[in-house]
Amino acid sequence: MRAYGRRKVLALAAGVLAAATACTGNSPAEPSKAAATSSASPSPSVAEQAVTLDEAAKVFNEITVTDDTLRVKSDLQGRLALAVDLTTGGQTQLTVAAYLAADYAPPRYRWGPPTLYVPKFPAGERAPWFSALATRNGSPTLLTFAKSDRWRLSSAAQLLSGQKTPEVELDADGYATTVAPDDKTVTISPQFMGPVHASVAETGSAGVTAGLLAAGPYTTDVAEQIASLREKAKNDGFSYDSIFSADNYPVYALRTKGGGALIQYSLSRTTSTTTKTAEDDYIPVPEQAQWAITSPVLRRSLKLIETHQYATVVPPLKAPAAAAVIAHDGALTRASGQ
Repeated sequence: MRAYGRRKVLALAAGVLAAATACTGNSPAEPSKAAATSSASPSPSVAEQAVTLDEAAKVFNEITVTDDTLRVKSDLQGRLALAVDLTTGGQTQLTVAAYLAADYAPPRYRWGPPTLYVPKFPAGERAPWFSALATRNGSPTLLTFAKSDRWRLSSAAQLLSGQKTPEVELDADGYATTVAPDDKTVTISPQFMGPVHASVAETGSAGVTAGLLAAGPYTTDVAEQIASLREKAKNDGFSYDSIFSADNYPVYALRTKGGGALIQYSLSRTTSTTTKTAEDDYIPVPEQAQWAITSPVLRRSLKLIETHQYATVVPPLKAPAAAAVIAHDGALTRASGQ
């Protein structure tokens, strides 16, 4: 993005910060006593670390307020490009789809003050990140912000009904601990969280990963749905398949009290339907895909791509149990066919 465009939208956001805060009934966020440190190296002092609680609170406010400003339908040139530039990871696809599916007037969010989980990374860390738990339109939502050249929103997953975030392990300064990608003290290492979830969502209780993830609407229920739709499609003269993939999405993991981990990650889901026989067999385009495909039916094939973001609590290896998905958000992000 051109620097001028980013300065323009940040200036616009700054101008409405007070008004936006008043409308939501929230005061600017104060940093909490939660964050994450790397256990592989000595902890830096607050003055030497890559991101502090105060900076994290500022980043949270700037990005959420700027995002809200852009979601107000207006004639601001390049509004979608500006909104996309606030994101990375799975949030990029979700943001693009949110704008296109709503004629450039995506749903707006009211954010509550965040509880921050900020890694105590050393000042030279090339890819620092932090998480925040805040209400989004009244619903607790777990977010992660990541920095490359600047801070962007990488992940957002709403807590499921009846779930709450586990207690994060804190050090003496109120910062938490990150969990290494290949950590072997938990039942599922962070680097394998996405592939394990993808396997369970496709094969359910019959696959080799059965029992690693608790049964539920985003794990075994999905596998049952896929099997049912595949059988129905076969009987109707179509072929159907739905595949999950971890792709190259980033994974974020925080140590929880007792030795477990809170892992945040994304998956893509690609669903394909193809006619097997005559051209009289039409494939209906589902309502949620009609923003991307204008025809109500397709003659030969339909491909739907969804992006999903999750937060899962993984128990320690010393007390093995099924990991539980506690938060989710996702949407259809691409659709095509002929």
